[in-house]
Amino acid sequence: MIAFSLENELVNTPEANWGNFVKGYLLKLKEAGHAIQTGFELVIEGTIPNGSGLSSSASLELLVGTVVNDLYHLGLDKLTLVQLGQKVENEFIGVNSGIMDQFAIGFGEIGKAILLDTNTLKYELVPAEFGDYKIVIMNTNKRRELADSKYNERRAECEEALKRLQTKLEITALGQLTPTEFEENRALIGDVTLEKRAKHAVYENERTKLAKTCLEAGELQAFGQLLNASHESLKNDYEVTGIELDTLAETAQGLSGVLGARMTGAGFGGCGIALVATSEIETFITKLSATYLEKIGYAASFYVATIADGARKL
Repeated sequence: MIAFSLENELVNTPEANWGNFVKGYLLKLKEAGHAIQTGFELVIEGTIPNGSGLSSSASLELLVGTVVNDLYHLGLDKLTLVQLGQKVENEFIGVNSGIMDQFAIGFGEIGKAILLDTNTLKYELVPAEFGDYKIVIMNTNKRRELADSKYNERRAECEEALKRLQTKLEITALGQLTPTEFEENRALIGDVTLEKRAKHAVYENERTKLAKTCLEAGELQAFGQLLNASHESLKNDYEVTGIELDTLAETAQGLSGVLGARMTGAGFGGCGIALVATSEIETFITKLSATYLEKIGYAASFYVATIADGARKL
């Protein structure tokens, strides 16, 4: 149990643990002029493992936002709740994260993927029907905390690469470049590591657009190939995987009934996903579990997932 005062205890403390996300959200509401006049008791039951790259922190932020918005009749729209969640990460927790996790939890709809332009916040719901296949989440069971990981470092590297490209190009984000435009101008960056980070951002953005086309057309084989290419780039160019995630994703890619697999989340541990034929899931988990245990020395966990609605009052 975690207890704190709304008056003078909305500060980040190690002993509060996950409670810091609750504190942070209430503080950001207060700073935005939405002061909570009375306290409340909140019981939280969840199945998202902490520190696994499955947006457990963003889900907690949007949960608190949805509850408090309803409880105190604040009248805040979905986007405001999402943006407050990002502020908690950036300004209270100390993670220079984007808005993707909170946006997916705030705007998610059953059976739909979200194509989001994080620069403009324009988004499109894309049908994500997998037919005889299901998404299997593969948990390395290696915890990592974003505030302690290289997440902020990678973000800074991309920002530096962008700054160097801007000496010639009129762009405000790496994602504005096509792969061809990037290749024609990558020498401007002048650093091998920064080039790799920028290459991942540009090519991953292109893969995301292609993924939308594949999902709309029901081309699951091609979609799976994009998952594989994404993991390879995250491993070799962005360098955020590690032996645990590589073992899961690369082993999965070679198993029967698997169309594709990649790490998900910020990396350095956490989870991967695989698109697996429903008829092969049991065998898939058995074989991958054995390989992972033998190579890593402890067990992975697996969850068969479906795309559900976002945060809402039941």
